[in-house]
Formats: sequence, structure tokens, C-alpha cells
Amino acid sequence: MKVTQAQIKNFLKKQLSTNEAWALRALVRIHEFQTMDEQAAGVTREANSVGFSGCDAEFLTSLTRQYLTRGSLSQKQMGFVFKKMPRYWGQIKGLIPEDQLVALVGADQAKAATPVNA
Repeated sequence: MKVTQAQIKNFLKKQLSTNEAWALRALVRIHEFQTMDEQAAGVTREANSVGFSGCDAEFLTSLTRQYLTRGSLSQKQMGFVFKKMPRYWGQIKGLIPEDQLVALVGADQAKAATPVNA
């Protein structure tokens, strides 16, 4: 089965908006893309197409710090993470080897196509 770029995008956005493990891992990884100066200040200063966008930097940096300190976020905070992280699907795509990503999407597609009573 051929996996399209649209299917990859949809898969990643779905994982980032519904799967806590994916969303939290992505939150930390995108934060790591911020420069040290940006991480310390909680802002985006460089237009380098990686890390948090300017409008998300302060809030998502705060959530990242809380997650790294406490090891968890509240249900309300997770709601914000699920809402914000799908925007960063392209950066996450670049972190996963293509063959592994294609296999994940293919498995997800097969699972969705399997009848419930099968």
C-alpha cells in the first residue's frame, strides 16, 4: 500500500492531537529546537523555521518546563498541548525516519480499515 504525504500529515496531526505520549514527546523535542537564549527567555527571536512559533513560545515553554519538572501536566494543560502541537507536525516528521513513518501510517491505515467484528 502506497502512503501519501497527505496521509502522513493527517497521521501525525492525529497523534499530536490525541495521543498523550506523542504530544508530550513532541512538546519537549520542539522546545529543544529553540536556541538556548530562546529557551531561557521563553520567546522566539530567530526566524529559523524550527522551535515554537512566536505566538506559542512563552506558553509552550512554560508547559514544557512544568512537564520536565513535575513529570506530568494537568488535564486542562494537556488540552492546550493537544490543541497546539498539531501545528508542529512538519518538524516532527523530520525527526522520524521515513521508512518507520511509512510503516506507522500503513499500520494505522490497516487498523482503520479492519472491521470491528473481525
